[in-house]
Amino acid sequence: MAAQRKTSRYVVPIAVAGIAAATIGLVPALAASGDPDLPEITAQQLIEKIAASDTQTLSGTFKISTDLGLPAFDGLLGGLAGGGSGEGSADPSAQLTKLVSGTHTLKIAADGPERQKLTLLDGKEQYSLVHNGDEVWAYDSASNQVFHEKGAEEAGRAPEKELPASPKALADEVLKAAGDTTSITVGGTANVAGRDAYRLVIAPKQQGSTVEAVTIAVDAATGTPLKFTLDSTSGGKPVVDAGFTKVDFARPAASEFDFTVPKGAEVTEGDQLEKDHAGKAPEDLEKALGDFGLGGAGQNGPEVVGEGWTAIATFDTGEAAPKTEDAPKEARGFLDALGDEVSGKFGSGTVFKTKIVNVLMTDDGKVYVGAVTPQALVDAANAAH
Repeated sequence: MAAQRKTSRYVVPIAVAGIAAATIGLVPALAASGDPDLPEITAQQLIEKIAASDTQTLSGTFKISTDLGLPAFDGLLGGLAGGGSGEGSADPSAQLTKLVSGTHTLKIAADGPERQKLTLLDGKEQYSLVHNGDEVWAYDSASNQVFHEKGAEEAGRAPEKELPASPKALADEVLKAAGDTTSITVGGTANVAGRDAYRLVIAPKQQGSTVEAVTIAVDAATGTPLKFTLDSTSGGKPVVDAGFTKVDFARPAASEFDFTVPKGAEVTEGDQLEKDHAGKAPEDLEKALGDFGLGGAGQNGPEVVGEGWTAIATFDTGEAAPKTEDAPKEARGFLDALGDEVSGKFGSGTVFKTKIVNVLMTDDGKVYVGAVTPQALVDAANAAH
């Protein structure tokens, strides 16, 4: 487990980079040049085109916008984790949290599975993450901090079984949802980052899901996903709108993945960071959330009610749900903004809402979680009583 946590520091950001690079683009880019006139293609043919894609090299610029419908939670994770490695740190696990809200511009370069580079631009400041062979380097210009870890090449490969670390893997994961509960169609064509693309639209057939549709813009020439959009039934801005604004499939120069420690920068080794945080960040955060009934499945493992897009995971924490005032002080305002009190045959409880995932915590300690409407969670709780 310790090795897995260590690996995740750089594997998760690089995986996100691969996902984003595979799927990212701007909404205006779709309309800028009009819809291209491409040969007709079936959904099955387009899926096969994605599966056959073997893009190993690319570079480009993309933007990712995320709107989960959450209140501001800047500093929340760091506060819960007892300080952790928040702002002013080059640790990838800290910097990654920036991508879960707002709009961000990134530059990416990739040369096969051994060399990737991601740069997160934030005004005059930037954060760079470089994976080159068996080394990972990260640099935060705002704090002049450097993160370094060796042994990345071998360690970084194992989690690929669990994480979608490439454009094709992301598309495959989405398409696994296909079945009797899913509609998959070709929704016309688009122009993304100056390239002709088909639009693959995946949508629930079931009522009660919070997902309106997932749309993937697929490069007509290479089969590489160029843009990924996740829309919620609640309307408004997409939950995730991620796509290339510029892309080039040529092999980046080898020098693109070189890293030199900037003058005066403080270097933190991954092994030292692991020691410094041992018994602190993950454990303290888990305890803080667990004390509020959010840390796990309690004494009983989760059960799944329903199927497909409307599946609901349910478990019993084994104890009465605590009140918001019992939560860590850093989380109280956040939870208050999320929660709505509900009642039914099951008794009473609180629904914590986002634009996609909703959670019902009953006062007697039952938890219901799913990408479904709050009413669907209430119905499931009523049916269980």
